[in-house]
Amino acid sequence: MQVVVGIQSHYPAKERRQLTQRTTASPQIKKRRLESEDAPETCQPACEAEPATPKFRDAQTQWEDPSHVDHTYCSTTPSVKVDKATQCEAEMGPTVTSTTVIDDARSRLYTGVRMVQFFTLVTVLLPFSKPSITLPVVDQILMTLIKLKLNLILGDIAHRFNVSTSMASIVISHWIDVMGEQFKVLIPWLPRETIRATMPLSFQRNYPRTTCIIDCAESAMQRATNHDSRSDTFSQYKSRNTVKYLVAVAPNGLIMFISDAYAGRSSDKFITMDSGFLDYLRAGDEVMADRGFTIRDLLDERRVSLNIPAFTYRRNQLTNEETTRTRRVANVRIHVERAIQRLKVFKILSQTVPISMAPKLDNILTICAGLVNLKSPLIRVPREV
Repeated sequence: MQVVVGIQSHYPAKERRQLTQRTTASPQIKKRRLESEDAPETCQPACEAEPATPKFRDAQTQWEDPSHVDHTYCSTTPSVKVDKATQCEAEMGPTVTSTTVIDDARSRLYTGVRMVQFFTLVTVLLPFSKPSITLPVVDQILMTLIKLKLNLILGDIAHRFNVSTSMASIVISHWIDVMGEQFKVLIPWLPRETIRATMPLSFQRNYPRTTCIIDCAESAMQRATNHDSRSDTFSQYKSRNTVKYLVAVAPNGLIMFISDAYAGRSSDKFITMDSGFLDYLRAGDEVMADRGFTIRDLLDERRVSLNIPAFTYRRNQLTNEETTRTRRVANVRIHVERAIQRLKVFKILSQTVPISMAPKLDNILTICAGLVNLKSPLIRVPREV
């Protein structure tokens, strides 16, 4: 048997076809591919109108269709409207307020009022902002209230808000002036009818004609280098340098009047005469005060009554009637002490006031009194059943 040379004794192996998408694509996919090849390279308006579609997969191969993958740039997603304030916050980062005032507890800690009241104040004070200051207005107001509530040093406040110490000083000084003027409406002198309608039972029983309760409070003051100023601010009662101010509270606990700051050496009678408090009184009113207010002659000129505890002048003790009356006066006069205590919650008034803050002290008193009036009533009037 002859063997032919050059001829293989076995059949050559068949070439295996590579399994590609082209061989297994369905007719619908082939049709889409042909249409995409005929389409121009630039995106047509009709293509822009098509909604974005997910990546198609062939049911036979579970492979992605390149005709759709390569042309996804033609599809457009619906435009999403972004709020400019949100976009600005996203670019500049969250404000200090958004991470600080997160609930009522934090708001009371840093500002002295509830969170909804704080943001209401921000809305009211927004038109009085300085365009030259780039810090958000809500952060500027929070910075000022933190200074009044916690009395932090400027360096600490500047670090918290990521600004310089000089910028923090400018912001706080500006908003103290603005708030001191705008917060005067938060300290109203109530009409006589309103005072009678909101009078607690403790006053109705014994002193139904009471218009207000007055007292003087003192805050420690940094000792001045000038000897005259140092002697004027020295208080014999506190045995240190102080500032003194008059507070008048309605029977329901609302602060109706707060005077400017006076030197600690000033007497209660002088502050009452000079502060303008007497101009609010009308004939028939009744004022309740402490023993130190020897102002009966001033009130008699305006036909206003004065209720003060009895004196033991040149006597060993009070009579039974005087003891009872003194006890009743002290029982209701304590409410002005409670109102002053609410003022002292702001540490700018309970701690030593620096000399640099003395020019702003009148506005600070107005701001603190206004914020105190935004709190819940000091004395709750029971509802009629």
